[in-house]
Amino acid sequence: MKYLKKFFLGLMLLMSTSFFFMPEAKAQCPMCKMAAESNLKDGGTAGRGLNKGILYMLLTPYVVIGAIGYVWWKNRPKEGETYQDQNWN
Repeated sequence: MKYLKKFFLGLMLLMSTSFFFMPEAKAQCPMCKMAAESNLKDGGTAGRGLNKGILYMLLTPYVVIGAIGYVWWKNRPKEGETYQDQNWN
């Protein structure tokens, strides 16, 4: 079981960091790409900011879902444990 946890943790870490090292992940739609390239050719810096913004928007859902999954995983009952019934009377 420990091996499986380490495997999935490593897999999630690898997948989340791979976006920063793949050149395809920094690409945008064709119109945005042309606008960013022309801005960079003219000496502007808007293209770099556009790339970073796209990466942040791409990673946000994965981070949120990962955080929810982690909280759920940490708060689940352990094997053999059950929730105690609470007396609401």
